[in-house]
Amino acid sequence: MTCGARALIRLDALEHNFQRIRSVAKRARVLAVVKANAYGHGLSAVAGKLADADGFAVARYDEAVELFELGLKKPIVILEGFADAAELEAALQRSFQPVVHREQQIRLLESAAPGSATVWLKLDTGMHRLGFHPEHTSTLVARLNACKSVTEVRLMTHLASADVRSDDTTARQLDTFRQAVEVFDGDISVANSPGIFGWPDAISAGGDPARSWVRAGICLYGISPFRDSCGSDLGLRPVMEFETTLIAVKAIRKGDRVGYGGTWEAREDTVLGIVAAGYGDGYTRFLPSGTPVLVDGRRTTLAGTVSMDMAAVDLGPEATERPGAPVTLWGAELPVEEVAAHAGTIAYQLVCGVTSRPRRVTRD
Repeated sequence: MTCGARALIRLDALEHNFQRIRSVAKRARVLAVVKANAYGHGLSAVAGKLADADGFAVARYDEAVELFELGLKKPIVILEGFADAAELEAALQRSFQPVVHREQQIRLLESAAPGSATVWLKLDTGMHRLGFHPEHTSTLVARLNACKSVTEVRLMTHLASADVRSDDTTARQLDTFRQAVEVFDGDISVANSPGIFGWPDAISAGGDPARSWVRAGICLYGISPFRDSCGSDLGLRPVMEFETTLIAVKAIRKGDRVGYGGTWEAREDTVLGIVAAGYGDGYTRFLPSGTPVLVDGRRTTLAGTVSMDMAAVDLGPEATERPGAPVTLWGAELPVEEVAAHAGTIAYQLVCGVTSRPRRVTRD
């Protein structure tokens, strides 16, 4: 059997999560966010399983084209919009729905050929990254409605701190957005993953829920958007199981140092296991000694620095595991949120960071 890491993608868990999101969102429509190769899970497999989604969202034009070429007949929203006139023309030819967040994009739409585009106008309610100041909403909507290339304008914003439920920034953003859309009767989108599960008011932003779209990103993959919880706490199931095998077992003595730099020292005579995964697979080098790893279902810990192709675990002096034993780096029994906390990062970065080297195996 070939050694090396693999990402097992459980499509039944994906479907479960989508239905869970649908139930929380109630009458709102659901945009499945599949940017960054579906958060590292594989665009084709993920999108193909989400036939019930009301639409898809990606970050960039190239991602939209890749999704379009899968033949899915659902709206595709480009969250970063378009870069220039050529990209705008190509996007409109494919009926993509671009987000408009800067003046140059509006000017390009004003000079574009007649068409039937749906565009999303982004308001900056407090993220201070992309978008227009809310006080200009009415003027900007009027300009877009006057474009011969545009037949529908929708409004959106992005929540900056919704992942911290005790932070009142989100409440202020929601108030700002509601004021900006008081006289707007079109579709809107405010709730991202933490908004869906942590801020009920974000789902409809005070308007008609039937005119609202939620953007389901990390939660779609069974991962909590909150640092103090795991996906299972929200009724979600992890879609990715990141797995490999044990390729060597060796006895070492108390005081032996392990790996590059010898950063880990055995405190007693013990048994070391070598697993076939490293940062070349996306198992980040920033994971420290002590990070949990499951070997044949038993919890062990990393010992020393993760290298490109391998990592070492302390199996303990009474270890009985042998080469070929299954290893879980994260999955249902070892939440990726827990592993990410050891690396001082968020689960988003770990799943998006799985490289092209590990096989992605889908299972219904």
